[in-house]
Amino acid sequence: MPNSRTPIKPLSEIALIIFLGGLVGFGPLSIDMYLPTFPNIAEYLGADISQVQFTVSTFLMGFCAGMLLYGPLSDRYGRRFILIIGMSLYVLASIACLFATNIEQLLICRFLQAFGGGAAPVLGRAIVRDRFPPQRTVSILSMMQLITMLAPLLAPMIGGVLLLFFDWRSNFVLLAILGAICWIIVYFRLEETHQVNVSAPLTLTTIFHPYCIVLRNPPTVGYIFCLSSMFGGLFTYVAGTPFVYIDYFHFSPQHYGYFFGLNVIGIIICTLLNNRFAKKYSLQTLLAGEVSLVAIAGIGFAFADPNNLIAIMLPLFLFIGLTGAIAPNIMAMLLQLHRDRAGTAMALATSMQFAGGLFASAALSYFFQGTPQTMLLVLCVCSICAVTGFLLAAFLSNKQQTS
Repeated sequence: MPNSRTPIKPLSEIALIIFLGGLVGFGPLSIDMYLPTFPNIAEYLGADISQVQFTVSTFLMGFCAGMLLYGPLSDRYGRRFILIIGMSLYVLASIACLFATNIEQLLICRFLQAFGGGAAPVLGRAIVRDRFPPQRTVSILSMMQLITMLAPLLAPMIGGVLLLFFDWRSNFVLLAILGAICWIIVYFRLEETHQVNVSAPLTLTTIFHPYCIVLRNPPTVGYIFCLSSMFGGLFTYVAGTPFVYIDYFHFSPQHYGYFFGLNVIGIIICTLLNNRFAKKYSLQTLLAGEVSLVAIAGIGFAFADPNNLIAIMLPLFLFIGLTGAIAPNIMAMLLQLHRDRAGTAMALATSMQFAGGLFASAALSYFFQGTPQTMLLVLCVCSICAVTGFLLAAFLSNKQQTS
């Protein structure tokens, strides 16, 4: 089998961590890098801007579908083999995007690109579980999560720079090159980290039954609900703040970038603190403290004056920063709960965090009335849901231990 091949020279530990962080950042990079080229794509393909915007939704649908498939398949056939297949499809579909002559072709190519790319974030996190001891999982996942959250901030800038010198297709050229580099690293330098298990025949039942097993663990549902709610708030922030800062408070796009960057500092601070406290406290204790701060942020959203920028920015800084700390902790907790089905658990968690983001941003778009009030309301609901999810997980975990 392809995954039985021994790499010429396996990656060192530091190189492996950096590479896995890059895999996790593949999704945000692929989603956000071409955003500045939307008007150019619409003009070139003769499409409405709303049709071009739908390529983002199409990508997210393919991304989630791919993740849900690759997770259990990697538990069955190994991480390396499935990564090679996924990245092959990603590269081919990225190249196909270059030759799209109408919006329908681009939509199909983006779906296939996302379906292939879905292997990267799921298996990147699963390899952490395979390769590193539990006491190091939190710190490594935290650094990978930092890359995941910085990627959507940096990606549009990269796309904008490319647009200065080339046309919209240059974004897909770069994505194809990055995908090819990852494919080469996986094929020649990545060792298999998971024991292959093909004892049962391959059917739809053997592919998706592992999800039933994962969901039968009572705390899992609570942790995933908490995670998806935090990312719902993150997506609400990304989708809502341009209108709030630029249209409502009349800041220039340049100043908006500065305000946006403040929350990047919050993410970095919370990630570093999380890494430090992870060496002293258990995951459950860490999450309890962080979710308590989310509750404070939720109260801030509920009582913030929508006309007071500082009253909006303070709870936002706290909430967005905490997302960067809570997400890796929940991922690490799920990996502890499902050590034999790490790929399946990561596929479910990662797809649900994107689903939570989609649901929250859709709610914001539907109810948005041009003022910060709707954004604050959605953020408050996301905070309440995140706290509720954690409390449910903690209750079910304690009940499971005492029974």
